[in-house]
Amino acid sequence: MDKKEKNTLSQGIFTNLSKDIPSGIVVFLVALPLCLGIALASGAPLISGLISGMIGGLVIGLLSRSHTSVSGPAASLSAVVLVAIQLLGSFQVFLLALMIGGLIQVALGFLKAGGIADYIPTNIIKGLLAAIGLILVFSQLPYAVGVEIDDSRLLDYSQDTFTGFQERVQMVVSSIAPGALVLSVISLGTMIFWDNTPLKKLKLFPPSLFVVILGVALNQFFKLFVPELFLDGVHLVNIPEISHFSALFTFPDFSAINDGKVWTYAFTIAIIGSIATLLNLEATDNLDPHKRRSPPNQELVAQGVGNTLTGLLGGIPITSVIVRSSVNIEAGAESKLSTLIHGFLLMISVLFLSNIINLIPLASLASILLLVGYKLTSFHMIRQMYRKGWPQFLPFAVTIIAILFTDVLLGVLIGSSISVFFLLRSNFHNPYFIEATNPSSKKKTIRLELSNEVSFLNKPAIKRTLWNLPKGSKVIVDASFSSYIEPDIIEILEDYKQTFAIENNIDFSILGMGENFTAKKKIFLDRKDTQDRSDLNAPHKILNFLEEGNKRYIDGDLVSRRYQNKKLKDFIKVDPLAVMVNCLDMREPLNMLMNTGIGDLIPLKVAGNLLDNHLIESIEISCRNQKARLILIMGNTSNKLILASLKKLVEDPDSGISPLLVPAIKEKFLAPDQLSKANLVEWTERLMTWNLAYSKKLILTQNSYLNYEISRGNIGLCTAIFDRKSGKIDFSPLYVSEKVTNNNS
Repeated sequence: MDKKEKNTLSQGIFTNLSKDIPSGIVVFLVALPLCLGIALASGAPLISGLISGMIGGLVIGLLSRSHTSVSGPAASLSAVVLVAIQLLGSFQVFLLALMIGGLIQVALGFLKAGGIADYIPTNIIKGLLAAIGLILVFSQLPYAVGVEIDDSRLLDYSQDTFTGFQERVQMVVSSIAPGALVLSVISLGTMIFWDNTPLKKLKLFPPSLFVVILGVALNQFFKLFVPELFLDGVHLVNIPEISHFSALFTFPDFSAINDGKVWTYAFTIAIIGSIATLLNLEATDNLDPHKRRSPPNQELVAQGVGNTLTGLLGGIPITSVIVRSSVNIEAGAESKLSTLIHGFLLMISVLFLSNIINLIPLASLASILLLVGYKLTSFHMIRQMYRKGWPQFLPFAVTIIAILFTDVLLGVLIGSSISVFFLLRSNFHNPYFIEATNPSSKKKTIRLELSNEVSFLNKPAIKRTLWNLPKGSKVIVDASFSSYIEPDIIEILEDYKQTFAIENNIDFSILGMGENFTAKKKIFLDRKDTQDRSDLNAPHKILNFLEEGNKRYIDGDLVSRRYQNKKLKDFIKVDPLAVMVNCLDMREPLNMLMNTGIGDLIPLKVAGNLLDNHLIESIEISCRNQKARLILIMGNTSNKLILASLKKLVEDPDSGISPLLVPAIKEKFLAPDQLSKANLVEWTERLMTWNLAYSKKLILTQNSYLNYEISRGNIGLCTAIFDRKSGKIDFSPLYVSEKVTNNNS
């Protein structure tokens, strides 16, 4: 960071004191019980949570480039810490793993690994959070009910999870502390119904802090008036009184540097902590009302430095935390000054308020974490994941179970492997789009359109499909939309074409092989869309091109004409081929029906194919300015608009004549007394054909430019009828004027 950036940063920090100072106080009030609670959940000394809170606020707050993110002890790593302390044998050895993990995070930041979180599927992250929620619930239940068994751990993670579970249940029931149970019920009820009470208006008084103060007050009340409910000793927070600053710290045991478990947990802390930080950072940036973006690699370096220090001084792992960050934003924070203030206040509380902090019942802190655990593992979230289907739900569920029975890192890896399995399975089944046409004919046409990228993962599916196609069929493999095809796949296609297809009388062709492949791997074939557009310079050639395109559509031999967006703009600079007039009733895609490319056709829609002056002028502009060389007026069978107009005239003649019928009646082609319910369908087809001829006549008689260009053969004019049942388009011959004929003769 240069001098100019430092000056700008310092100005930014101190420009919103009226917002940042109150925000820092609010975050401190929220962070104090959470620091203690997460240390409690982690099985670490309670003072370690406060040390991490101080470092997260002061050190990471200075190094981070985020304006609103707040760092502190991580609930997402509490299960890792709980297991690690037990398996490593001492808190001091764990501190060594944490310090090494911090150094790994610094390295990840310098290696620009900030995008690592983008590669973890959302269902795995949700499974991780749900598992952490369950572990929080399991580990906090003894504190919530005041049970003392095996160092107050309900589940001993150094042994099989459910070993001796029945005996533990009996011990729990027989050793419940009534006072802890009462405090837990009151605390949980207070937090659950907080928003339904007037207390929610106290912005500087979060529910977690209220519960802690309430717990202290009630326990002192029990001491005076209900002694049998009073909690003391192991049921209270126990922070040693700080006589001097150095007494705060515990230092790592460097003699365990060669222990493989230390390095395993170091990598676990670094990876899980980095992922949690990056996810929380993204969420915090989305909550920021100014939508400022925080550099992820700089954040990893800041978190790594923070975790290295907290490992050296006796803390627990730190990440960016969404709870404190969201509180910070809601309180109106504008800069990182609020984060620094919250860290400073935590340090003051540790140095001078330890006697007061030691009055807090563990049951009150456990209640806060029980509610956090429940929210992380909510039934609503589980149901939501289930509704997304097995490819989403199964990796989610496996991640939860694997974390509960192993550890966080291994559980995430197991869940991710299940997710990768579904990804491979999806690639196995979806390397192409397959379409079968002409099922009633003797020679069935099967078209396989390959996806954008076809890799070796798609090899089994393509082989299975090709070698199971029926004998005597016509097979078209369309690679027009593929940007890359694995050489192994090309070799399969070559083998199939040269041997299996010949021996089984399969008419096999491939479309779209081109510059993406090496010369040795090219497959040369008769591609049917290789006509040079420069040859389409005359109306009769364009008409032939459209007729051939419709034949391809009927035969199921379409050429893929999809183009990448970056090529689209250049492609539509080419002059259009034809302007097409068709009825509003027709919704079938014109480009597909005639197998044309993007921009080849200028479509004009009009009810019943009846033109007026405005539409004829639009046709003139299409030909004069946009250089279309063919005018095609196309009707369609089973025209619902014409049928509805005829039906209304028969059933309710007094309601007036539809404009779609007026020209035919005026020209004496149609008389109302000719109609009956029995012949409406017949008259619909006749009137559709008559409208085409009428509109063609209007073009020739009402527009001198079009009449002149058509008479000279520069512009073509014809009609066509689209048969909805067969998909076939019957094109009429191009109109040729007598003048042109005589001159030519």
